[in-house]
Amino acid sequence: MILILSRLFRLRLVMMNGISALGGYLLFPAGPVTSTLCALFVGVSFLAAAGSALNQVLERESDPLMQRTRNRPIPKGELSAAAAIIIGVGCLGSGLAIVVAIGGVLPALIGTAALLWYLAIYTPLKRRTSFALALGALCGAAPPVIGWCVAGGSPADFRVILLAGILYLWQVPHFWLLQRRHADDYRRAGFPLFAPSGYGRGVAPVCGLWIVAMIAGAMMLPAFGIVGGNPALWCAALCAPLLITAVKRCEAALFACLNLFPVLVTLALCAGR
Repeated sequence: MILILSRLFRLRLVMMNGISALGGYLLFPAGPVTSTLCALFVGVSFLAAAGSALNQVLERESDPLMQRTRNRPIPKGELSAAAAIIIGVGCLGSGLAIVVAIGGVLPALIGTAALLWYLAIYTPLKRRTSFALALGALCGAAPPVIGWCVAGGSPADFRVILLAGILYLWQVPHFWLLQRRHADDYRRAGFPLFAPSGYGRGVAPVCGLWIVAMIAGAMMLPAFGIVGGNPALWCAALCAPLLITAVKRCEAALFACLNLFPVLVTLALCAGR
């Protein structure tokens, strides 16, 4: 059952959302509280797990058509759609309860809005247009805002807006490269592919521009004194994807580096306190 739930929740995605929320919490100037950090990670992870489970219910007809998703619990017959809904709603309730307990209503509302956007806007829209990728990336920008609000900050503060913007910029090249790796799967299931200029010639120029913007945003954090630490260390840790982009046909390595980007940002925020 644990393996079934791990595929229903997509644990790597869950972990990424939890870590991003920690980044927002650590960005706040006040000293972190360990118990709150742990509860925040668990609460946001529950919300991400709920989104994954309910998304798989919505995509239960297209998942069997794709090699990448056909082994998910619903298409394999390991879970019914009704069971996945119950599990997803349970995770949603647990996540919201934890977030409300540690941060109040506002961060819970942000988490709810992100889930509604993901399930009601992005999921159906991605069958109609490839530009849904840019809209869906807004959901991934919510966890650091949740963490920031739990710490006591305002969602309108420019510091957390900058961090959320960096993670927004990160998602587009990340998921575009994922689409390229599984292009045949997406075509088979009827999903339009995001194909910016240069598609088919290594990393597309548009993808490179997104990565440049992402790294430029990350450099603003130490440049504006939002976080401490040596800006040179930030450059060394966060510019690796840009360097790999300059090398032809290294998309697999670039994808791996992009996967690490939110973790590196969170570690840098922690080290810079």
